[in-house]
Amino acid sequence: MSHSEANRVRIFDTTLRDGEQSPGASMTLEEKLQIASVLENMGVDIIEAGFAIASEGDFECVNKIAQRVKNSTVCSLARAALGDIDRAAEAIKPAASGRIHTFIATSPLHMKFKLQMEPEAVIEAIHKSVSHARNLCEDVEWSAEDATRTEMDFLCRAVEAAIKAGATTINLPDTVGYTTPEEYAAMFRTVIERVPGADKAIFSTHCHNDLGLAVANSLAGIAGGARQVECTINGIGERAGNAAMEEVVMALKTRSDAMPYHTRIKTQEIMRASRLVSTVTGFTVQNNKAIVGANAFAHESGIHQDGMLKNAETYEIMTPESVGVTKSVLTMGKHSGRHAFADKLKDLGYELGDNAFQECFRRFKALGDRKKNIYDEDIIALVDDEVATSANRMQVVSLNTYSSTTGSAFSDVTMMIDGEEKKAVVYGSGPIDAAFNAIKQLIGFEPHLQLFQVHAVTQGTDAQGECTVRLEYEGRTVNGQGAHEDTVTAAARAYVSAVNKLLVKREKTAPAPM
Repeated sequence: MSHSEANRVRIFDTTLRDGEQSPGASMTLEEKLQIASVLENMGVDIIEAGFAIASEGDFECVNKIAQRVKNSTVCSLARAALGDIDRAAEAIKPAASGRIHTFIATSPLHMKFKLQMEPEAVIEAIHKSVSHARNLCEDVEWSAEDATRTEMDFLCRAVEAAIKAGATTINLPDTVGYTTPEEYAAMFRTVIERVPGADKAIFSTHCHNDLGLAVANSLAGIAGGARQVECTINGIGERAGNAAMEEVVMALKTRSDAMPYHTRIKTQEIMRASRLVSTVTGFTVQNNKAIVGANAFAHESGIHQDGMLKNAETYEIMTPESVGVTKSVLTMGKHSGRHAFADKLKDLGYELGDNAFQECFRRFKALGDRKKNIYDEDIIALVDDEVATSANRMQVVSLNTYSSTTGSAFSDVTMMIDGEEKKAVVYGSGPIDAAFNAIKQLIGFEPHLQLFQVHAVTQGTDAQGECTVRLEYEGRTVNGQGAHEDTVTAAARAYVSAVNKLLVKREKTAPAPM
């Protein structure tokens, strides 16, 4: 193995599995496929596409992603149960490169209270599950759930059993975000030194952010010998989330002097991936978030601004362009033609079918009639909104609202529902409330509104509003997005987007902790 290959860190992205376990972050099949495509284009080594045994919907997502993705390994999670492993193997079967990821808890706390298994039974389960997975797939990853609270002697025994059974990747996760960088690095060094055959496997980190140490711990794990990092876009995930992929990757790239390791990630694609995941999940990225936050490359202090004008390196350790951040670019207007619009979409990284392109172009021209300045961000919001709603059973055809400071508002909404046009005029306490009430009357059921948020895509009073709505109905929670220069219309589109997702039955039935 070359020195360069020995220092390469593989990026294992679990946005579609662990990230989706964030409350309210459930994704549709099309959204998962869209994110998987972006991850593949970024150069992600392994995409954990889901937990195949959890439901028919999860199986379908893993299977479809396995069919589509060609340049990344597609992975499915499985518990240490033969049925789980068989289902995972079936799901990843179409993949050009597939992986089964099986796990079992190894800490005394988990073995006693969750598994209710004796240590020897756990060792036997490791051997049995990993051997079975290896008979079905050459690429098998095994994880010691709650590794950082596992006794070292037993952890080494468990890892040795997994490697002997055929595991090619060994993951030692900090499942509850408990460890510190020094402890985590030492754990990897000790296991790698003590376990016979450790050189036959790649060791991996998987860190949760409960104490805000997920990225620091992941980097420490690399220093301790790990050569795979499990992470998510924007750090989404259960509780406080996972290690943020963009932070790990840019830390390695920016501080290669202190950490002589590298990845295959095309960092210029980071911002696009961040925006897509934020839009799909409805989880807004905080302004001061490292790498992808709105203020990550903004400088307000007078001293900072003076330094930046003289030399950008005074306060920027990396360029905005290196992560795909560009200034708002004033783009075409209402007189721009189809060819120019197609070129712009290509520059922004979009490839649309003919029908989707024609509808996006129509909306772009309409936007140009109503909005003085159109920016790249406007087009991104418009296209993402169109792609998300084009195949829906329900769509907003027209919406008119009236409101005043002295009385209630009413909304006149026309919708297309399964090919039939329906109309309702309903009152509410405000224009958005009235619009939502009208939609509920037309669809015939009343979901519970859990979240409503809106932000301006660009500057100015004529900026498009990008809206996210989270609805809950009969135990299912979904997000919907909508964009329009009229905030009420954006809200209505977001609400209907969420309603359409509620119509797609996709329920989880099995937990996947890790």
